[in-house]
Amino acid sequence: DVILQPEQTALLQDYALQKSVHDGQLDFEEFVHYLQDHEKDLKLVFKSLDRKIAGQVNANVIVNSLRDLGVHISLQQAERVLQSMDKNGTMTVDWIEWKKSPTLQPAENIPEIILYWKHSTIFDVGENMMVPDEFTSEEHMTGMLWRHLVAGGGAGAVSRTCTAPLDRLKVLMQVHGSHGNNMCIMSGLTQMIKEGGMRSLWRGNGINVIKIAPESALKFMAYEQIKRLMGSSQETLGITERFVAGSLAGVIAQSTIYPMEVLKTRLALRKTSQYKGISDCAKQILKGEGMTAFYKGYVPNMLGIIPYAGIDLAVYETLKNTWLQRYGTDDAYPGVFVLLACGTVSSTCGQLASYPLALVRTRMQAQAAVEGASQVSMTGLFKQIMKTEGPTGLYRGLTPNFLKVIPAVSISYVVYEHIKTTLGVQSR
Repeated sequence: DVILQPEQTALLQDYALQKSVHDGQLDFEEFVHYLQDHEKDLKLVFKSLDRKIAGQVNANVIVNSLRDLGVHISLQQAERVLQSMDKNGTMTVDWIEWKKSPTLQPAENIPEIILYWKHSTIFDVGENMMVPDEFTSEEHMTGMLWRHLVAGGGAGAVSRTCTAPLDRLKVLMQVHGSHGNNMCIMSGLTQMIKEGGMRSLWRGNGINVIKIAPESALKFMAYEQIKRLMGSSQETLGITERFVAGSLAGVIAQSTIYPMEVLKTRLALRKTSQYKGISDCAKQILKGEGMTAFYKGYVPNMLGIIPYAGIDLAVYETLKNTWLQRYGTDDAYPGVFVLLACGTVSSTCGQLASYPLALVRTRMQAQAAVEGASQVSMTGLFKQIMKTEGPTGLYRGLTPNFLKVIPAVSISYVVYEHIKTTLGVQSR
Protein backbone atom coordinates (compact mmCIF):
# COMPACT_ATOMS: atom_id res chain seq x y z
CA ASP A 1 0.00 0.00 0.00
CA VAL A 2 1.14 3.53 -0.77
CA ILE A 3 0.26 6.38 1.61
CA LEU A 4 0.08 9.76 -0.12
CA GLN A 5 0.61 13.12 1.57
CA PRO A 6 -2.17 15.71 1.05
CA GLU A 7 -0.11 17.64 -1.51
CA GLN A 8 0.60 14.40 -3.37
CA THR A 9 -3.12 13.56 -3.41
CA ALA A 10 -3.76 16.93 -5.07
CA LEU A 11 -1.04 16.16 -7.60
CA LEU A 12 -2.56 12.73 -8.28
CA GLN A 13 -5.86 14.43 -9.09
CA ASP A 14 -4.06 16.84 -11.41
CA TYR A 15 -2.15 13.98 -13.03
CA ALA A 16 -5.34 11.92 -13.47
CA LEU A 17 -7.05 14.88 -15.14
CA GLN A 18 -4.15 15.31 -17.58
CA LYS A 19 -4.08 11.60 -18.39
CA SER A 20 -7.82 11.43 -18.95
CA VAL A 21 -7.47 14.18 -21.53
CA HIS A 22 -4.67 12.33 -23.33
CA ASP A 23 -5.17 8.54 -23.20
CA GLY A 24 -7.50 7.89 -20.28
CA GLN A 25 -5.00 5.48 -18.61
CA LEU A 26 -3.34 5.84 -15.21
CA ASP A 27 0.09 4.31 -14.66
CA PHE A 28 1.77 4.17 -11.21
CA GLU A 29 5.34 4.31 -12.54
CA GLU A 30 4.51 7.32 -14.69
CA PHE A 31 2.91 8.99 -11.64
CA VAL A 32 6.11 8.46 -9.59
CA HIS A 33 8.11 10.17 -12.37
CA TYR A 34 5.50 12.92 -12.44
CA LEU A 35 5.96 13.51 -8.68
CA GLN A 36 9.77 13.56 -9.01
CA ASP A 37 9.64 16.03 -11.91
CA HIS A 38 7.17 18.22 -10.02
CA GLU A 39 9.47 18.36 -6.96
CA LYS A 40 12.48 19.25 -9.16
CA ASP A 41 10.46 22.04 -10.77
CA LEU A 42 9.38 23.43 -7.39
CA LYS A 43 12.97 23.28 -6.09
CA LEU A 44 14.19 25.17 -9.16
CA VAL A 45 11.73 28.01 -8.50
CA PHE A 46 12.42 28.06 -4.74
CA LYS A 47 16.21 28.33 -5.27
CA SER A 48 15.80 31.05 -7.91
CA LEU A 49 13.79 33.07 -5.35
CA ASP A 50 16.14 32.31 -2.46
CA ARG A 51 19.10 34.22 -3.91
CA LYS A 52 20.83 34.76 -0.54
CA ILE A 53 20.68 30.99 0.08
CA ALA A 54 19.07 31.65 3.45
CA GLY A 55 16.77 28.64 3.13
CA GLN A 56 13.72 30.89 3.46
CA VAL A 57 11.56 33.13 1.28
CA ASN A 58 9.83 36.23 2.63
CA ALA A 59 7.40 38.79 1.20
CA ASN A 60 10.11 41.21 0.02
CA VAL A 61 11.82 38.43 -1.95
CA ILE A 62 8.56 37.61 -3.75
CA VAL A 63 7.91 41.29 -4.58
CA ASN A 64 11.44 41.79 -5.99
CA SER A 65 11.45 38.56 -7.99
CA LEU A 66 8.09 39.28 -9.61
CA ARG A 67 9.22 42.83 -10.39
CA ASP A 68 12.13 41.33 -12.37
CA LEU A 69 9.56 39.42 -14.44
CA GLY A 70 7.62 42.63 -15.11
CA VAL A 71 4.84 41.82 -12.60
CA HIS A 72 4.26 44.45 -9.90
CA ILE A 73 2.45 43.48 -6.69
CA SER A 74 2.21 45.19 -3.31
CA LEU A 75 3.84 43.94 -0.12
CA GLN A 76 0.39 43.18 1.27
CA GLN A 77 -0.41 40.96 -1.71
CA ALA A 78 2.87 39.11 -1.26
CA GLU A 79 2.10 38.62 2.42
CA ARG A 80 -1.28 37.07 1.52
CA VAL A 81 0.54 34.63 -0.77
CA LEU A 82 2.90 33.73 2.11
CA GLN A 83 0.03 33.29 4.57
CA SER A 84 -1.49 30.62 2.32
CA MET A 85 1.76 28.60 2.63
CA ASP A 86 3.09 29.62 6.06
CA LYS A 87 2.25 26.98 8.67
CA ASN A 88 4.11 28.33 11.73
CA GLY A 89 3.20 32.04 11.61
CA THR A 90 6.75 33.33 10.95
CA MET A 91 5.77 35.06 7.66
CA THR A 92 8.63 33.22 5.96
CA VAL A 93 8.44 29.99 3.98
CA ASP A 94 11.12 27.32 3.99
CA TRP A 95 11.58 24.49 1.47
CA ILE A 96 9.33 22.02 3.37
CA GLU A 97 6.41 24.50 3.50
CA TRP A 98 7.05 25.55 -0.11
CA LYS A 99 6.82 22.05 -1.57
CA LYS A 100 3.74 21.16 0.51
CA SER A 101 1.74 24.12 -0.73
CA PRO A 102 -1.22 22.80 -2.80
CA THR A 103 -1.51 26.15 -4.63
CA LEU A 104 1.79 25.78 -6.49
CA GLN A 105 1.73 24.62 -10.09
CA PRO A 106 4.43 22.80 -12.07
CA ALA A 107 7.23 24.92 -13.52
CA GLU A 108 5.91 24.62 -17.07
CA ASN A 109 3.68 27.59 -16.12
CA ILE A 110 6.59 29.57 -14.65
CA PRO A 111 8.64 31.57 -17.15
CA GLU A 112 12.06 30.93 -15.57
CA ILE A 113 13.41 28.80 -18.41
CA ILE A 114 12.00 31.07 -21.12
CA LEU A 115 13.65 34.10 -19.52
CA TYR A 116 17.15 32.69 -19.61
CA TRP A 117 17.34 30.37 -22.61
CA LYS A 118 16.91 32.91 -25.42
CA HIS A 119 18.57 31.61 -28.58
CA SER A 120 17.74 33.09 -31.97
CA THR A 121 17.30 36.61 -30.52
CA ILE A 122 20.79 36.61 -29.02
CA PHE A 123 22.98 34.69 -31.46
CA ASP A 124 23.53 35.90 -35.02
CA VAL A 125 25.73 33.79 -37.30
CA GLY A 126 24.75 35.57 -40.52
CA GLU A 127 21.86 33.24 -41.43
CA ASN A 128 18.48 34.13 -39.91
CA MET A 129 16.87 30.70 -40.25
CA MET A 130 16.47 29.78 -36.58
CA VAL A 131 13.06 29.21 -34.99
CA PRO A 132 12.07 32.42 -33.13
CA ASP A 133 12.38 32.51 -29.34
CA GLU A 134 9.44 32.18 -26.97
CA PHE A 135 8.62 35.21 -24.79
CA THR A 136 6.72 35.24 -21.52
CA SER A 137 3.27 36.83 -21.26
CA GLU A 138 4.82 39.51 -19.01
CA GLU A 139 7.37 40.38 -21.72
CA HIS A 140 4.50 40.70 -24.21
CA MET A 141 2.41 42.90 -21.91
CA THR A 142 5.23 45.21 -20.83
CA GLY A 143 6.71 45.60 -24.33
CA MET A 144 10.02 44.12 -23.20
CA LEU A 145 10.01 41.68 -26.12
CA TRP A 146 10.52 44.55 -28.61
CA ARG A 147 13.50 45.74 -26.59
CA HIS A 148 14.89 42.22 -26.81
CA LEU A 149 14.36 42.23 -30.59
CA VAL A 150 16.00 45.66 -30.97
CA ALA A 151 18.95 44.48 -28.89
CA GLY A 152 19.16 41.33 -31.04
CA GLY A 153 19.08 43.38 -34.25
CA GLY A 154 21.85 45.69 -33.03
CA ALA A 155 23.94 42.73 -31.92
CA GLY A 156 23.46 41.09 -35.32
CA ALA A 157 24.59 44.24 -37.13
CA VAL A 158 27.82 44.45 -35.13
CA SER A 159 28.44 40.71 -35.36
CA ARG A 160 27.94 40.57 -39.14
CA THR A 161 30.15 43.61 -39.67
CA CYS A 162 32.98 42.09 -37.62
CA THR A 163 32.84 38.76 -39.47
CA ALA A 164 32.04 40.20 -42.95
CA PRO A 165 35.47 39.37 -44.50
CA LEU A 166 34.97 35.67 -43.71
CA ASP A 167 31.41 35.81 -45.04
CA ARG A 168 32.52 37.37 -48.34
CA LEU A 169 35.34 34.82 -48.61
CA LYS A 170 32.76 32.04 -48.15
CA VAL A 171 30.66 33.43 -51.04
CA LEU A 172 33.72 33.67 -53.33
CA MET A 173 34.73 30.10 -52.53
CA GLN A 174 31.19 28.83 -53.08
CA VAL A 175 30.96 30.47 -56.52
CA HIS A 176 34.55 30.38 -57.86
CA GLY A 177 36.02 27.42 -55.97
CA SER A 178 36.64 24.28 -58.03
CA HIS A 179 39.32 21.66 -58.70
CA GLY A 180 40.94 24.08 -61.14
CA ASN A 181 40.74 27.01 -58.71
CA ASN A 182 41.37 25.54 -55.29
CA MET A 183 40.98 28.77 -53.31
CA CYS A 184 42.08 28.64 -49.66
CA ILE A 185 41.55 31.17 -46.88
CA MET A 186 44.84 33.03 -47.23
CA SER A 187 44.85 33.09 -51.04
CA GLY A 188 41.21 34.23 -51.05
CA LEU A 189 41.82 37.09 -48.61
CA THR A 190 44.97 38.11 -50.52
CA GLN A 191 43.04 38.06 -53.81
CA MET A 192 40.29 40.29 -52.39
CA ILE A 193 42.73 42.84 -50.96
CA LYS A 194 44.80 42.88 -54.16
CA GLU A 195 41.71 43.48 -56.32
CA GLY A 196 39.98 46.14 -54.23
CA GLY A 197 42.01 47.03 -51.13
CA MET A 198 41.08 46.48 -47.49
CA ARG A 199 37.61 47.99 -47.93
CA SER A 200 36.71 45.28 -50.44
CA LEU A 201 36.64 42.76 -47.57
CA TRP A 202 33.32 44.31 -46.51
CA ARG A 203 31.56 44.23 -49.88
CA GLY A 204 27.96 43.13 -49.46
CA ASN A 205 27.93 43.83 -45.74
CA GLY A 206 25.72 46.94 -46.00
CA ILE A 207 22.72 45.10 -47.44
CA ASN A 208 23.41 42.16 -45.10
CA VAL A 209 22.98 44.49 -42.11
CA ILE A 210 20.02 46.41 -43.55
CA LYS A 211 17.96 43.24 -44.05
CA ILE A 212 18.19 42.26 -40.35
CA ALA A 213 15.38 44.59 -39.21
CA PRO A 214 12.67 43.71 -41.76
CA GLU A 215 13.49 40.00 -41.68
CA SER A 216 13.46 39.74 -37.87
CA ALA A 217 10.25 41.78 -37.50
CA LEU A 218 8.40 39.87 -40.25
CA LYS A 219 9.55 36.54 -38.88
CA PHE A 220 8.49 37.29 -35.31
CA MET A 221 5.06 38.69 -36.30
CA ALA A 222 4.43 35.75 -38.65
CA TYR A 223 5.43 33.32 -35.89
CA GLU A 224 2.98 34.88 -33.42
CA GLN A 225 0.15 34.82 -35.99
CA ILE A 226 0.84 31.18 -36.92
CA LYS A 227 0.78 30.24 -33.21
CA ARG A 228 -2.70 31.78 -32.96
CA LEU A 229 -3.87 30.00 -36.13
CA MET A 230 -2.62 26.71 -34.67
CA GLY A 231 -5.03 27.34 -31.78
CA SER A 232 -2.42 27.12 -29.05
CA SER A 233 -3.47 28.78 -25.79
CA GLN A 234 -0.25 27.78 -24.01
CA GLU A 235 2.49 30.26 -23.22
CA THR A 236 5.05 27.98 -24.87
CA LEU A 237 4.68 25.53 -27.73
CA GLY A 238 6.05 22.01 -27.94
CA ILE A 239 9.17 21.38 -30.04
CA THR A 240 7.22 20.01 -33.03
CA GLU A 241 4.77 22.93 -33.00
CA ARG A 242 7.64 25.42 -32.64
CA PHE A 243 9.45 23.83 -35.58
CA VAL A 244 6.36 23.99 -37.83
CA ALA A 245 5.46 27.56 -36.81
CA GLY A 246 9.09 28.71 -36.99
CA SER A 247 9.70 27.15 -40.41
CA LEU A 248 6.53 28.70 -41.86
CA ALA A 249 7.45 32.08 -40.36
CA GLY A 250 10.93 31.75 -41.88
CA VAL A 251 9.45 31.01 -45.32
CA ILE A 252 7.19 34.09 -45.10
CA ALA A 253 10.03 36.38 -43.97
CA GLN A 254 12.53 35.01 -46.51
CA SER A 255 10.00 35.25 -49.37
CA THR A 256 9.50 38.93 -48.59
CA ILE A 257 13.16 39.97 -48.29
CA TYR A 258 14.66 37.46 -50.75
CA PRO A 259 15.61 40.12 -53.37
CA MET A 260 17.93 41.55 -50.70
CA GLU A 261 19.62 38.14 -50.45
CA VAL A 262 20.30 38.22 -54.19
CA LEU A 263 21.65 41.78 -53.93
CA LYS A 264 23.95 40.73 -51.09
CA THR A 265 25.46 37.92 -53.21
CA ARG A 266 25.91 40.14 -56.27
CA LEU A 267 27.49 42.95 -54.23
CA ALA A 268 29.85 40.48 -52.51
CA LEU A 269 30.99 39.19 -55.91
CA ARG A 270 31.28 42.55 -57.64
CA LYS A 271 34.48 43.90 -59.15
CA THR A 272 35.79 47.35 -58.28
CA SER A 273 33.59 50.13 -59.77
CA GLN A 274 31.07 47.62 -61.14
CA TYR A 275 28.23 49.09 -59.06
CA LYS A 276 27.93 52.53 -57.44
CA GLY A 277 25.92 51.11 -54.55
CA ILE A 278 22.93 49.01 -53.55
CA SER A 279 20.34 50.92 -55.65
CA ASP A 280 22.60 50.94 -58.71
CA CYS A 281 23.10 47.18 -58.39
CA ALA A 282 19.32 46.66 -58.19
CA LYS A 283 18.72 48.88 -61.25
CA GLN A 284 21.32 47.05 -63.34
CA ILE A 285 19.92 43.62 -62.44
CA LEU A 286 16.36 44.76 -63.18
CA LYS A 287 17.36 46.32 -66.50
CA GLY A 288 19.56 43.45 -67.69
CA GLU A 289 17.80 40.37 -66.29
CA GLY A 290 14.29 41.36 -65.26
CA MET A 291 12.34 40.79 -62.04
CA THR A 292 12.85 37.01 -62.05
CA ALA A 293 16.57 37.54 -61.34
CA PHE A 294 15.66 38.69 -57.82
CA TYR A 295 14.27 35.23 -57.04
CA LYS A 296 17.02 33.03 -58.44
CA GLY A 297 17.91 30.32 -55.95
CA TYR A 298 14.59 30.80 -54.15
CA VAL A 299 13.66 27.09 -54.06
CA PRO A 300 16.92 25.75 -52.52
CA ASN A 301 16.84 28.65 -50.05
CA MET A 302 13.33 27.73 -48.84
CA LEU A 303 14.20 24.03 -48.72
CA GLY A 304 17.27 24.90 -46.64
CA ILE A 305 15.11 26.42 -43.91
CA ILE A 306 13.71 23.01 -42.92
CA PRO A 307 16.97 21.16 -42.07
CA TYR A 308 18.57 24.30 -40.60
CA ALA A 309 15.66 25.26 -38.34
CA GLY A 310 14.83 21.66 -37.40
CA ILE A 311 18.34 20.51 -36.50
CA ASP A 312 19.30 23.78 -34.81
CA LEU A 313 16.16 23.65 -32.63
CA ALA A 314 16.48 19.92 -31.87
CA VAL A 315 20.17 20.16 -30.89
CA TYR A 316 19.65 23.32 -28.80
CA GLU A 317 16.64 21.86 -26.96
CA THR A 318 18.51 18.58 -26.36
CA LEU A 319 21.53 20.40 -24.92
CA LYS A 320 19.26 22.68 -22.86
CA ASN A 321 17.23 19.81 -21.41
CA THR A 322 20.36 17.78 -20.68
CA TRP A 323 21.81 20.71 -18.73
CA LEU A 324 18.54 21.37 -16.88
CA GLN A 325 18.15 17.73 -15.86
CA ARG A 326 21.71 17.58 -14.56
CA TYR A 327 22.15 21.02 -13.01
CA GLY A 328 18.74 22.71 -13.22
CA THR A 329 17.69 21.87 -9.66
CA ASP A 330 20.15 24.51 -8.42
CA ASP A 331 19.49 27.33 -10.87
CA ALA A 332 17.57 27.95 -14.11
CA TYR A 333 20.30 30.31 -15.36
CA PRO A 334 22.92 28.33 -17.29
CA GLY A 335 25.73 30.89 -17.30
CA VAL A 336 27.40 32.61 -20.26
CA PHE A 337 29.68 29.73 -21.24
CA VAL A 338 26.86 27.16 -21.39
CA LEU A 339 24.66 29.52 -23.46
CA LEU A 340 27.50 30.27 -25.90
CA ALA A 341 28.46 26.59 -26.19
CA CYS A 342 24.87 25.46 -26.84
CA GLY A 343 24.31 28.23 -29.37
CA THR A 344 27.56 27.50 -31.20
CA VAL A 345 27.00 23.73 -31.40
CA SER A 346 23.36 23.96 -32.52
CA SER A 347 24.09 26.66 -35.14
CA THR A 348 27.02 24.67 -36.51
CA CYS A 349 24.91 21.51 -36.83
CA GLY A 350 22.11 23.44 -38.54
CA GLN A 351 24.49 25.03 -41.02
CA LEU A 352 26.22 21.72 -41.76
CA ALA A 353 22.89 20.07 -42.61
CA SER A 354 21.68 22.84 -44.93
CA TYR A 355 25.03 23.86 -46.44
CA PRO A 356 24.72 22.05 -49.83
CA LEU A 357 21.40 23.83 -50.43
CA ALA A 358 22.95 27.16 -49.40
CA LEU A 359 25.83 26.62 -51.85
CA VAL A 360 23.48 25.80 -54.74
CA ARG A 361 21.36 28.86 -53.85
CA THR A 362 24.43 31.13 -53.96
CA ARG A 363 25.58 29.74 -57.31
CA MET A 364 22.12 30.22 -58.81
CA GLN A 365 22.02 33.82 -57.49
CA ALA A 366 25.43 34.48 -59.08
CA GLN A 367 24.92 32.74 -62.45
CA ALA A 368 24.45 35.90 -64.52
CA ALA A 369 27.36 37.62 -62.75
CA VAL A 370 29.88 34.87 -63.57
CA GLU A 371 31.38 34.99 -67.05
CA GLY A 372 30.65 31.91 -69.16
CA ALA A 373 28.23 30.43 -66.57
CA SER A 374 25.18 28.74 -68.04
CA GLN A 375 21.70 29.07 -66.53
CA VAL A 376 21.23 25.75 -64.71
CA SER A 377 18.34 24.58 -62.52
CA MET A 378 18.71 23.45 -58.91
CA THR A 379 18.81 19.73 -59.75
CA GLY A 380 21.06 20.42 -62.73
CA LEU A 381 23.53 22.24 -60.49
CA PHE A 382 23.56 19.40 -57.96
CA LYS A 383 24.32 16.90 -60.72
CA GLN A 384 26.97 19.17 -62.25
CA ILE A 385 28.77 19.67 -58.92
CA MET A 386 28.66 15.95 -58.06
CA LYS A 387 29.99 15.05 -61.52
CA THR A 388 32.83 17.59 -61.73
CA GLU A 389 33.80 18.10 -58.06
CA GLY A 390 32.34 15.18 -56.12
CA PRO A 391 30.55 15.40 -52.73
CA THR A 392 33.22 17.78 -51.35
CA GLY A 393 32.17 20.32 -53.97
CA LEU A 394 28.89 20.80 -52.08
CA TYR A 395 30.84 22.01 -49.04
CA ARG A 396 33.16 24.59 -50.62
CA GLY A 397 33.54 27.62 -48.36
CA LEU A 398 32.63 25.62 -45.26
CA THR A 399 35.90 26.42 -43.46
CA PRO A 400 35.52 30.24 -43.38
CA ASN A 401 31.84 29.70 -42.58
CA PHE A 402 32.71 27.66 -39.49
CA LEU A 403 35.58 29.99 -38.53
CA LYS A 404 33.14 32.86 -38.16
CA VAL A 405 30.61 30.98 -35.95
CA ILE A 406 32.43 31.30 -32.60
CA PRO A 407 33.38 35.00 -32.99
CA ALA A 408 29.90 35.77 -34.39
CA VAL A 409 28.13 34.10 -31.46
CA SER A 410 30.46 35.68 -28.88
CA ILE A 411 30.27 39.19 -30.34
CA SER A 412 26.48 39.10 -30.75
CA TYR A 413 26.03 37.92 -27.15
CA VAL A 414 28.24 40.65 -25.65
CA VAL A 415 26.66 43.42 -27.76
CA TYR A 416 23.15 42.07 -27.05
CA GLU A 417 23.74 42.27 -23.30
CA HIS A 418 25.09 45.84 -23.57
CA ILE A 419 22.19 47.08 -25.71
CA LYS A 420 19.67 45.25 -23.52
CA THR A 421 21.04 47.00 -20.41
CA THR A 422 20.97 50.38 -22.21
CA LEU A 423 17.32 49.82 -23.11
CA GLY A 424 16.47 49.09 -19.49
CA VAL A 425 16.00 45.35 -19.65
CA GLN A 426 17.31 43.95 -16.37
CA SER A 427 19.59 40.91 -16.36
CA ARG A 428 19.18 38.71 -13.32
